[in-house]
Amino acid sequence: MFIDANIFPHAVGGEGPIATRVGPSSQPWGQGRLAGVTSSEVLREIMHVRARRMGAFDAVAAVRATAALVGEVLPVGVNDVLEACELLAAHPRFRARAALHAAVMRTAGIAVMVSVDRDFDAVPHVQRVGSSEVMRQRDDGGAPGKA
Repeated sequence: MFIDANIFPHAVGGEGPIATRVGPSSQPWGQGRLAGVTSSEVLREIMHVRARRMGAFDAVAAVRATAALVGEVLPVGVNDVLEACELLAAHPRFRARAALHAAVMRTAGIAVMVSVDRDFDAVPHVQRVGSSEVMRQRDDGGAPGKA
């Protein structure tokens, strides 16, 4: 599973509309490593938002905590950026950052995205699941999809 930036605020500490939407069911996510991956772009996004809203020291702590939670942080290469351009051309209302995440997923052969962002529902190679669905399936012993 690829884990989007909007899933991490609750796991690494944070308040705001995204953390509230993720909800209390995501609390166990902060109690150990997540069975998923993210990308260097997600870490950059967290760093940017946290530095702007809460300061540099909080941003550093949040990025380090996020990187420690996931099994792997995928790099973003030029081919991912070019793939994101193709996705933007095919889905003009898609945001550039979301297109880049979807491109990284395709490069890595990952089909499942954990995100509250419904823009991903328009991308054929991405199966988006919300954090509450992942937690429910995890508690039931199931899996939301194959990474």
